[in-house]
Order: sequence, then C-alpha cells, then structure tokens
Amino acid sequence: MTPAQALDERMMERALFHAARGCGRTSPNPLVGAVVVSADGVVVGQGFHERAGEPHAEVHALEAAGARARGATLYCTLEPCCHQGRTGPCVSRIVDAGVVRVVAAVEDPNPAVRGRGFAILRSRGVAVEVGLSAETAVALNLPFFTLMRERRPFVILKAATSLDGHIAAAPGRRTMLTSAAANRHAHRIRAGIDAIGVGSGTILCDDPDLTPRGAFRERPLVRVVFDRRLRTPPEARVLSTPGAGPVIIVTTSAGAADTETRRRLEARGAQIEVAANDTFRAALERLAARQVGSLLLEGGGAVHAAAWDEGLVDYVRLYITPHVLGDGAVPLLPDRAFSPAELHERRIATLGPDVLMEGYVHRSG
Repeated sequence: MTPAQALDERMMERALFHAARGCGRTSPNPLVGAVVVSADGVVVGQGFHERAGEPHAEVHALEAAGARARGATLYCTLEPCCHQGRTGPCVSRIVDAGVVRVVAAVEDPNPAVRGRGFAILRSRGVAVEVGLSAETAVALNLPFFTLMRERRPFVILKAATSLDGHIAAAPGRRTMLTSAAANRHAHRIRAGIDAIGVGSGTILCDDPDLTPRGAFRERPLVRVVFDRRLRTPPEARVLSTPGAGPVIIVTTSAGAADTETRRRLEARGAQIEVAANDTFRAALERLAARQVGSLLLEGGGAVHAAAWDEGLVDYVRLYITPHVLGDGAVPLLPDRAFSPAELHERRIATLGPDVLMEGYVHRSG
C-alpha cells in the first residue's frame, strides 16, 4: 500500500466515524460524514449530517475548511447530493469551494441522485473515486439503502425466548421472561430506531404502550400496530401516550370497512393506513411511504411468522433467558427453518442472567 492509499484509508475511516455520530437523528436521511484534507495531507475541515433538514456533512466540512478547501480532497461516506431538497445541492458547494478531488465510499441509492452527483462533479473538472470502504458505508446505512432500494423499512425481528426456544407459556398468555439488564438494553435499542411494531394480538394480550423508557430519544417514536381485522380497542394504552409519537394502525380494506371502529380509533389519535392487500410487504410499503426506514418488530408470533415467511426479516435480535417453559408453550417461528447459529456477523453478549444473540439473516451490504 502506498502512502497516498494509506492516507485515503485513514481519512475515510475518520469520515465514517463522524457519520456514526448522527445515529438516531438523521432519519429518513442517511448517516454521512465528510473530511477535507489539504494537498499537503492536513485535515482542514470535517463534519457530519447532524439532523434531517439541516446542512449535510459536506457543507459542515467545507465551512470548517473555508479557503483552505481550495485544491483539497474531500472524503465523504456517500455520494454528494445534486438535487434541491430541504437543503441545497452539495455538489455546487464542493465545486465553488475549489475542491479538486472527491473520494466517496458509495453511490447514493436515492433515485434523485444515483450517480448524477458524481457525473456533475466530473463534468466540472473534479476527480472522483468511488468504492473505498463501500461495505462499511452500506452497513452503516442499511435502513436508508433498504428504504431506497426495496421501498420498505429495514426489519429487525426482536424476541425474548426461554432456554427451550419459546416466547410464551401458552397462547394468549402474557409471559415475562427477560431480566432488568436485558430490558434496559431493549429500551436503548428502541431509542435509536424509527418505529416499533407489534400485531393486534400483542395489543390484546399485553396492552403495551410501546415507549422507550430510561433512554434518551431525540425524535418521536413511531408506534405501529399490524391489524388486518381492526381489532385494536380504542382504550389501548398505546393510544394514551400521544406525546411519545404517532400511532399507525396498518389494516386491510376489509378491516377499514368497519367504519365505526375506524372512527373511534381515529378519535383517539390513531392514524389508519390501508395496505393494498393482506401481505406483510404491502403493510411495510405503507410505512415506507411515510419514510419509516427501520422497524423493530417485537411480535407477537403471528407477525414474526408473517414477516419471516415473506423473506422480509433483515436482522434478528434474541434475548435468550434461563427459563424453561416446556410442553404447551409457544415456540418462536414454529415449523420454520430458523437457527440463531446461522445468523451472519453474529454477536453474543451477556445481559445479567440473559444472553443476547443477534445477527443478519442475509449477508449485509
């Protein structure tokens, strides 16, 4: 590796570090970091996208660099934008600043950009190199890439299981399995995702409020109920916490035909979305239309199975507890080919008496 290549790698690592600083605050925009390096190898500006609607990472880095950006190289974790959104196009700022070279990790999958930013820069005489640390950059923004490429949220299946692989002692019975340490971890995870989703069965059985507790969250949390038959009662606890974030009930045309129930739910603040059909993908498409990029799917078993059967689970997070529930208990994904040992990039950690096991269903990137 040449000194120039080593410098490129170090600077992209720095840009990726800065990108991650925006975690939990930029959705539906991606996490992006940028670093400006002068011709003699000195970092003269750096920044990251801090919040949706605010200046992009490149703008922060260029403003920090000022006149020193002329003749410099800009390292960025995603293709610079070229369209007018809530902020102006970054490519114009890059050209006007006098940057002569852009090193980007990956092309932006957004149809409004998708290579056009690179093309504009090249047409204005800026040298462009793409692909350095691409896999890492994509992994950092899997919700954004999933939303752009597949028009659905990135789905995380979350469940607490007994040692013998069950999620409840019996159908319809609320079963508390996880320890305080695991619960704290779960609420920290809730604080960083766009939406949390459950089925109507969980609402009827557990009556959860679906709020993050004990963890700071800057943005409202979208709470989603997948309810084909519109069984959610207007008195459900989730509808009593409007300050925590919107509650979206995704139903079918058959469920929405119950106009009296729909009226009562909407009077309690629920937002009703009608999916095009009764598939889980159609339900996810309604969330994508609302720019929900990541969904923590907490259950119950029917919702988990529906997502799994349609191949829509991207990541699994299991809290495995020392309890044994035995015969008659409800298994996780019964009669399906699922093994935590087959997860990719698997991570295992202890949380008090419980064990966290998580990983990707498919290879990431």
